[in-house]
Amino acid sequence: MLAELESTNLSELSSITDYIRWGASRFVDAELSYSHGLSSPLDEATYIVLRSLNLPVDTPNVYWASVLTSIEKDTVLKTLKKRILDKVPAAYIFKEGWFAGLQFYIDERVLVPRSPIAELVENQFSPWVDADDIYNVLDLCTGSGCIGIACAYAFPQADIDLSDVSPEALEVANINIDKHDAHQRVTAIESNIFNKLQGKVYDIIVSNPPYVDAEDMIDLPQEFHSEPELGLSSGADGLDLTRVILQQAHQYLTDNGILVVEVGNSQYALMELFPEMPFQWVDFERGGDGVFVLTKQQLESL
Repeated sequence: MLAELESTNLSELSSITDYIRWGASRFVDAELSYSHGLSSPLDEATYIVLRSLNLPVDTPNVYWASVLTSIEKDTVLKTLKKRILDKVPAAYIFKEGWFAGLQFYIDERVLVPRSPIAELVENQFSPWVDADDIYNVLDLCTGSGCIGIACAYAFPQADIDLSDVSPEALEVANINIDKHDAHQRVTAIESNIFNKLQGKVYDIIVSNPPYVDAEDMIDLPQEFHSEPELGLSSGADGLDLTRVILQQAHQYLTDNGILVVEVGNSQYALMELFPEMPFQWVDFERGGDGVFVLTKQQLESL
Protein backbone atom coordinates (compact mmCIF):
# COMPACT_ATOMS: atom_id res chain seq x y z
CA MET A 1 0.00 0.00 0.00
CA LEU A 2 2.78 2.44 0.89
CA ALA A 3 4.52 1.78 -2.44
CA GLU A 4 1.28 2.44 -4.32
CA LEU A 5 0.71 5.68 -2.45
CA GLU A 6 4.26 6.88 -3.02
CA SER A 7 3.99 6.18 -6.73
CA THR A 8 0.97 8.46 -7.15
CA ASN A 9 1.59 11.01 -9.88
CA LEU A 10 0.10 14.25 -8.57
CA SER A 11 -0.07 15.65 -12.08
CA GLU A 12 -2.80 13.11 -12.82
CA LEU A 13 -5.00 14.51 -10.03
CA SER A 14 -6.15 18.11 -10.30
CA SER A 15 -9.62 18.79 -8.90
CA ILE A 16 -11.36 18.28 -5.57
CA THR A 17 -13.39 15.57 -7.25
CA ASP A 18 -10.22 13.80 -8.40
CA TYR A 19 -8.88 13.63 -4.86
CA ILE A 20 -12.20 12.49 -3.40
CA ARG A 21 -12.45 9.70 -5.96
CA TRP A 22 -8.80 8.69 -5.55
CA GLY A 23 -9.06 8.75 -1.76
CA ALA A 24 -12.23 6.68 -1.68
CA SER A 25 -10.65 4.05 -3.95
CA ARG A 26 -7.53 3.86 -1.78
CA PHE A 27 -9.68 3.58 1.36
CA VAL A 28 -11.38 0.53 -0.13
CA ASP A 29 -8.00 -0.99 -1.01
CA ALA A 30 -6.80 -0.41 2.57
CA GLU A 31 -9.96 -2.01 4.05
CA LEU A 32 -10.51 0.85 6.45
CA SER A 33 -13.24 0.80 9.09
CA TYR A 34 -16.06 3.37 8.90
CA SER A 35 -17.42 3.29 12.45
CA HIS A 36 -16.55 6.76 13.71
CA GLY A 37 -19.29 8.94 12.27
CA LEU A 38 -18.85 8.50 8.51
CA SER A 39 -20.50 5.53 6.89
CA SER A 40 -18.68 4.91 3.61
CA PRO A 41 -15.33 5.37 1.82
CA LEU A 42 -16.82 8.13 -0.33
CA ASP A 43 -18.27 10.02 2.64
CA GLU A 44 -14.98 9.81 4.51
CA ALA A 45 -12.88 10.85 1.52
CA THR A 46 -15.19 13.80 0.89
CA TYR A 47 -14.91 14.92 4.50
CA ILE A 48 -11.12 14.58 4.61
CA VAL A 49 -10.51 16.38 1.31
CA LEU A 50 -12.82 19.29 2.16
CA ARG A 51 -11.49 19.72 5.70
CA SER A 52 -7.88 19.51 4.45
CA LEU A 53 -8.74 22.52 2.29
CA ASN A 54 -10.38 24.32 5.23
CA LEU A 55 -13.71 24.09 3.48
CA PRO A 56 -16.98 23.35 5.30
CA VAL A 57 -18.35 19.83 4.97
CA ASP A 58 -21.46 21.19 3.22
CA THR A 59 -19.49 22.94 0.46
CA PRO A 60 -21.72 22.75 -2.65
CA ASN A 61 -20.42 20.22 -5.15
CA VAL A 62 -20.43 22.89 -7.85
CA TYR A 63 -17.02 23.83 -6.40
CA TRP A 64 -15.65 20.31 -6.61
CA ALA A 65 -14.34 20.87 -10.13
CA SER A 66 -11.94 23.49 -8.75
CA VAL A 67 -8.30 22.80 -9.60
CA LEU A 68 -6.01 22.61 -6.55
CA THR A 69 -2.73 24.41 -6.21
CA SER A 70 0.47 22.42 -5.65
CA ILE A 71 0.46 23.25 -1.94
CA GLU A 72 -3.18 22.21 -1.63
CA LYS A 73 -2.46 18.94 -3.42
CA ASP A 74 0.38 18.16 -1.03
CA THR A 75 -1.79 18.94 1.99
CA VAL A 76 -4.70 16.80 0.85
CA LEU A 77 -2.50 13.88 -0.15
CA LYS A 78 -0.62 13.97 3.15
CA THR A 79 -3.89 13.77 5.09
CA LEU A 80 -5.32 10.98 2.96
CA LYS A 81 -2.09 9.00 3.41
CA LYS A 82 -2.24 9.45 7.19
CA ARG A 83 -5.78 8.05 7.25
CA ILE A 84 -4.72 5.08 5.12
CA LEU A 85 -1.37 4.21 6.66
CA ASP A 86 -2.00 5.01 10.34
CA LYS A 87 -5.70 4.04 10.29
CA VAL A 88 -6.45 6.93 12.61
CA PRO A 89 -10.09 8.07 12.74
CA ALA A 90 -10.61 11.28 10.81
CA ALA A 91 -11.89 13.00 13.96
CA TYR A 92 -8.43 12.73 15.51
CA ILE A 93 -6.72 14.06 12.39
CA PHE A 94 -8.78 17.26 12.41
CA LYS A 95 -9.45 17.39 16.18
CA GLU A 96 -13.17 17.71 15.64
CA GLY A 97 -16.28 15.61 15.96
CA TRP A 98 -19.99 16.17 15.56
CA PHE A 99 -22.87 15.23 17.83
CA ALA A 100 -26.52 16.31 17.58
CA GLY A 101 -25.54 18.83 14.91
CA LEU A 102 -22.92 20.45 17.17
CA GLN A 103 -19.17 20.61 16.68
CA PHE A 104 -16.83 19.44 19.45
CA TYR A 105 -13.09 19.37 20.03
CA ILE A 106 -11.91 15.73 19.95
CA ASP A 107 -8.54 14.10 20.50
CA GLU A 108 -7.12 10.74 21.56
CA ARG A 109 -8.05 11.30 25.21
CA VAL A 110 -11.73 10.60 24.41
CA LEU A 111 -13.88 8.46 22.15
CA VAL A 112 -15.04 9.84 18.82
CA PRO A 113 -18.72 10.90 19.14
CA ARG A 114 -21.03 8.50 17.32
CA SER A 115 -23.83 7.54 19.71
CA PRO A 116 -27.41 7.26 18.47
CA ILE A 117 -28.35 9.00 21.73
CA ALA A 118 -27.93 12.21 19.69
CA GLU A 119 -31.36 11.55 18.20
CA LEU A 120 -32.87 11.25 21.68
CA VAL A 121 -31.29 14.52 22.76
CA GLU A 122 -32.58 16.33 19.67
CA ASN A 123 -36.07 15.01 20.51
CA GLN A 124 -35.67 16.08 24.17
CA PHE A 125 -36.02 12.44 25.28
CA SER A 126 -39.65 12.39 24.21
CA PRO A 127 -41.93 10.63 25.09
CA TRP A 128 -40.27 9.66 28.37
CA VAL A 129 -40.08 13.16 29.88
CA ASP A 130 -41.73 16.56 29.63
CA ALA A 131 -39.00 18.90 28.44
CA ASP A 132 -40.38 21.78 30.53
CA ASP A 133 -39.83 19.75 33.72
CA ILE A 134 -36.12 19.01 33.17
CA TYR A 135 -33.87 21.00 35.50
CA ASN A 136 -30.93 18.70 36.21
CA VAL A 137 -29.17 16.29 33.83
CA LEU A 138 -26.18 14.02 34.42
CA ASP A 139 -24.00 12.85 31.54
CA LEU A 140 -22.33 9.86 33.19
CA CYS A 141 -19.04 8.62 31.65
CA THR A 142 -19.08 11.82 29.65
CA GLY A 143 -15.79 11.60 27.71
CA SER A 144 -15.73 14.68 25.47
CA GLY A 145 -18.87 16.05 27.12
CA CYS A 146 -20.80 15.98 23.85
CA ILE A 147 -23.97 14.34 25.22
CA GLY A 148 -24.25 16.63 28.23
CA ILE A 149 -23.44 19.81 26.33
CA ALA A 150 -26.00 18.87 23.68
CA CYS A 151 -28.48 18.41 26.54
CA ALA A 152 -27.72 21.98 27.65
CA TYR A 153 -28.96 23.14 24.25
CA ALA A 154 -32.00 20.84 24.38
CA PHE A 155 -32.99 21.95 27.90
CA PRO A 156 -32.02 25.64 28.24
CA GLN A 157 -33.40 25.82 31.78
CA ALA A 158 -31.37 22.83 33.05
CA ASP A 159 -28.08 22.52 34.88
CA ILE A 160 -25.83 19.79 33.49
CA ASP A 161 -23.15 17.71 35.21
CA LEU A 162 -20.52 15.92 33.14
CA SER A 163 -18.84 13.14 35.12
CA ASP A 164 -15.98 10.82 34.22
CA VAL A 165 -13.34 8.81 36.04
CA SER A 166 -10.67 9.97 33.59
CA PRO A 167 -9.07 13.36 34.34
CA GLU A 168 -7.70 13.35 30.78
CA ALA A 169 -11.21 13.01 29.35
CA LEU A 170 -12.43 15.82 31.59
CA GLU A 171 -9.70 18.07 30.19
CA VAL A 172 -11.34 17.61 26.80
CA ALA A 173 -14.81 18.08 28.29
CA ASN A 174 -13.71 21.39 29.77
CA ILE A 175 -12.34 22.47 26.39
CA ASN A 176 -15.79 21.82 24.97
CA ILE A 177 -17.52 23.64 27.82
CA ASP A 178 -15.37 26.63 26.89
CA LYS A 179 -16.03 26.12 23.19
CA HIS A 180 -19.78 26.27 23.76
CA ASP A 181 -19.57 29.04 26.39
CA ALA A 182 -21.50 26.79 28.78
CA HIS A 183 -19.75 27.32 32.14
CA GLN A 184 -22.81 28.90 33.75
CA ARG A 185 -24.82 25.70 33.44
CA VAL A 186 -22.40 22.85 32.68
CA THR A 187 -19.95 21.45 35.26
CA ALA A 188 -17.31 18.74 34.81
CA ILE A 189 -16.83 16.40 37.81
CA GLU A 190 -14.20 13.70 38.29
CA SER A 191 -16.14 10.73 39.65
CA ASN A 192 -15.91 6.95 39.53
CA ILE A 193 -19.51 6.36 38.49
CA PHE A 194 -21.51 7.90 41.36
CA ASN A 195 -18.89 8.09 44.13
CA LYS A 196 -18.44 11.89 43.96
CA LEU A 197 -22.10 12.66 43.30
CA GLN A 198 -23.62 11.91 46.70
CA GLY A 199 -26.61 14.07 47.53
CA LYS A 200 -27.29 15.02 43.91
CA VAL A 201 -30.45 14.02 42.04
CA TYR A 202 -31.26 14.34 38.35
CA ASP A 203 -34.31 14.35 36.11
CA ILE A 204 -32.26 12.52 33.47
CA ILE A 205 -29.16 10.40 33.84
CA VAL A 206 -27.80 9.60 30.39
CA SER A 207 -24.75 7.46 29.83
CA ASN A 208 -22.68 5.99 27.04
CA PRO A 209 -20.38 3.92 29.27
CA PRO A 210 -17.73 1.41 28.18
CA TYR A 211 -19.58 -1.69 26.97
CA VAL A 212 -17.26 -3.70 24.71
CA ASP A 213 -16.75 -7.27 25.94
CA ALA A 214 -13.36 -8.99 26.09
CA GLU A 215 -13.85 -11.02 22.93
CA ASP A 216 -14.96 -8.05 20.87
CA MET A 217 -12.05 -5.95 22.16
CA ILE A 218 -9.65 -8.41 20.54
CA ASP A 219 -11.50 -8.27 17.22
CA LEU A 220 -11.93 -4.48 16.96
CA PRO A 221 -10.55 -2.88 13.77
CA GLN A 222 -7.32 -0.94 14.15
CA GLU A 223 -9.12 2.42 14.16
CA PHE A 224 -10.67 1.61 17.54
CA HIS A 225 -7.25 1.04 19.09
CA SER A 226 -6.54 4.74 18.57
CA GLU A 227 -9.24 5.39 21.16
CA PRO A 228 -8.71 5.11 24.95
CA GLU A 229 -9.35 1.53 26.08
CA LEU A 230 -10.87 2.92 29.27
CA GLY A 231 -13.74 4.27 27.17
CA LEU A 232 -14.40 0.95 25.43
CA SER A 233 -13.62 -2.10 27.55
CA SER A 234 -15.91 -3.21 30.38
CA GLY A 235 -15.02 -6.73 31.46
CA ALA A 236 -15.70 -10.18 30.08
CA ASP A 237 -19.30 -9.49 29.08
CA GLY A 238 -19.02 -5.73 28.53
CA LEU A 239 -21.33 -4.97 31.44
CA ASP A 240 -19.07 -4.25 34.42
CA LEU A 241 -20.01 -0.57 34.59
CA THR A 242 -23.60 -1.05 33.48
CA ARG A 243 -24.25 -3.40 36.41
CA VAL A 244 -23.18 -0.73 38.88
CA ILE A 245 -25.19 1.96 37.09
CA LEU A 246 -28.33 -0.18 37.24
CA GLN A 247 -27.83 -0.96 40.92
CA GLN A 248 -27.18 2.61 42.05
CA ALA A 249 -28.88 5.00 39.60
CA HIS A 250 -32.24 5.11 41.43
CA GLN A 251 -30.55 6.89 44.34
CA TYR A 252 -29.62 9.77 42.03
CA LEU A 253 -32.92 10.20 40.18
CA THR A 254 -35.86 12.45 40.98
CA ASP A 255 -39.21 10.72 41.46
CA ASN A 256 -40.07 11.09 37.76
CA GLY A 257 -36.49 10.70 36.60
CA ILE A 258 -35.24 8.36 33.87
CA LEU A 259 -32.02 6.50 33.16
CA VAL A 260 -30.85 6.27 29.54
CA VAL A 261 -27.90 3.99 28.79
CA GLU A 262 -26.22 2.75 25.63
CA VAL A 263 -24.89 -0.82 25.78
CA GLY A 264 -24.51 -1.57 22.07
CA ASN A 265 -23.89 -5.22 21.24
CA SER A 266 -24.02 -6.10 24.94
CA GLN A 267 -27.80 -5.62 24.81
CA TYR A 268 -28.52 -9.34 24.64
CA ALA A 269 -26.11 -10.23 27.46
CA LEU A 270 -27.80 -7.55 29.56
CA MET A 271 -31.27 -8.96 28.95
CA GLU A 272 -30.05 -12.43 29.93
CA LEU A 273 -28.46 -11.02 33.07
CA PHE A 274 -31.61 -9.12 34.13
CA PRO A 275 -34.49 -11.11 32.57
CA GLU A 276 -37.15 -9.45 34.76
CA MET A 277 -36.08 -5.88 34.11
CA PRO A 278 -38.56 -4.08 31.78
CA PHE A 279 -35.96 -2.46 29.52
CA GLN A 280 -37.50 -0.04 27.01
CA TRP A 281 -35.26 -0.34 23.95
CA VAL A 282 -35.22 2.77 21.79
CA ASP A 283 -36.03 2.63 18.07
CA PHE A 284 -34.01 5.19 16.12
CA GLU A 285 -35.10 6.69 12.82
CA ARG A 286 -31.50 7.33 11.76
CA GLY A 287 -30.19 3.91 12.77
CA GLY A 288 -28.51 2.52 15.84
CA ASP A 289 -29.62 0.28 18.67
CA GLY A 290 -28.63 -0.98 22.11
CA VAL A 291 -30.01 2.02 24.06
CA PHE A 292 -32.49 1.45 26.89
CA VAL A 293 -34.65 3.67 29.08
CA LEU A 294 -35.74 2.86 32.65
CA THR A 295 -37.66 4.91 35.20
CA LYS A 296 -36.65 5.35 38.81
CA GLN A 297 -39.52 3.09 39.89
CA GLN A 298 -38.38 0.33 37.56
CA LEU A 299 -34.82 0.60 38.86
CA GLU A 300 -35.98 0.39 42.47
CA SER A 301 -37.43 -3.05 41.73
CA LEU A 302 -34.00 -4.43 40.84
